[in-house]
Amino acid sequence: MSVSHELVKRVATKTRVEQVESINYMSVSIDTRSLQSGALYIPIVGERFDGHQFLAQAIEAGAKAAIWQGDVPVPKDLPDSFQLYFVQDTLTTLQELAKQYRAEVNPSVIAVTGSNGKTTVKDMLSSILTFAGPTYKTQGNFNNHIGLPLTILGMPKDCQYLILEMGMSGYGEIHLLSMLSLPNAAVITNIGESHMEQLGSREGIAKAKAEIRDGLVEAGTLYIDGDEPLLATLTEDTVCSVGFSQSSDRQISEVHANAEGFHFTLHGVGQLVIPLLGRHNVKNAALAASLAAGLGLSYDQIQAGLKQVKISSMRLERSKGSRGELMINDAYNASPTSMVASLEALKDITGFSKYVAVLGDMYELGEQEKALHEQMAPHITTPITHLLTVGQKGKWISESVAQSDKTSNISLLHAATVEEATDLLAPLLSEETVVLLKASRGLKLEKIINDLLVSEKGEMNK
Repeated sequence: MSVSHELVKRVATKTRVEQVESINYMSVSIDTRSLQSGALYIPIVGERFDGHQFLAQAIEAGAKAAIWQGDVPVPKDLPDSFQLYFVQDTLTTLQELAKQYRAEVNPSVIAVTGSNGKTTVKDMLSSILTFAGPTYKTQGNFNNHIGLPLTILGMPKDCQYLILEMGMSGYGEIHLLSMLSLPNAAVITNIGESHMEQLGSREGIAKAKAEIRDGLVEAGTLYIDGDEPLLATLTEDTVCSVGFSQSSDRQISEVHANAEGFHFTLHGVGQLVIPLLGRHNVKNAALAASLAAGLGLSYDQIQAGLKQVKISSMRLERSKGSRGELMINDAYNASPTSMVASLEALKDITGFSKYVAVLGDMYELGEQEKALHEQMAPHITTPITHLLTVGQKGKWISESVAQSDKTSNISLLHAATVEEATDLLAPLLSEETVVLLKASRGLKLEKIINDLLVSEKGEMNK
């Protein structure tokens, strides 16, 4: 990227130093710990910190200039040549600067939101669109009112496709991000139960996600989950539904699984192959493929992109354990919808004698959290042989399974902590075992994999 002095000056009320010649800032940073030489520093004021206090560290790290809130005193020992751009509020200026830079580069902007699958769809789109031109996407979880502007400001000058993941926890947040980025196309992957605590119902979640339309440019298309009744009210001409139902604008059919992934037919595109576990990833791929086709990409480009897609870590990530077991790490986050999808992915795998589901707490489910955990029980069926639940909320899952008369052949285990879960899991592992890890981010269930490796090395050293 390269943000010019002229562009930054446009969002400022005045500057500290008269700029004689034009200068470009090679990056924009709000964090002195990761700031790179030649950067423009933007100090953000939070509830428990004020970035203005770290200007000296920013300069030491190589900052060329900083945006500065007008009501904050300028440090007396600041070098006379150091440029400050004075503004009323640094956060809103960060957002406005991103909006200006988006207009200057003018890529095709694709916005992606949804309760589950948005990061996967983002990764799929990135893999596909790379075949059509320079592409940039949200890095990590930079998908909120601070992270998304930083993502925009991080795109290279020659970017043709900018893929922005949009997260939210309440009303108005997606609206802000959509108005800031002005997408040319958008996706709502699905409506789950995350943020029920804040929004009260799935209907509330659907309403908040639908705010992604607010900044959609004229003639821009919104792609939605065609199997979700809560999105059925989005019937504008610029909406394209994608799903298994016959009423979908782009119907998914002829789905077949194998050891390497899935192949399926997408109406209007053709037969597609994806090297991923999980039937839900068929719909994720169909959404990405439909949007890419809408942007004019060919079948060959779409299939080539899906064939080489690399999904972000801890999303049905496969690895071989030290005892030969297959580990399926889907522990990045969890909601009831995504946990069911993960369980179905586990059951689709063939060739093992032990199928172990390690399921933990799911957070932000509000007053219905106990019932929503208990609703996992009907999905814990053969070929699953062992259920290991982790955490206080996770225990509701195993208790519900214990009361079911359909799961008598499933061994039930419970651990209060991840450390205890590792100890209970270890004796079950062999080349005949496949293990699924699924829980909300806060539980850090993936530690089990590292702990097993440490345990294994300790045994070998005895």
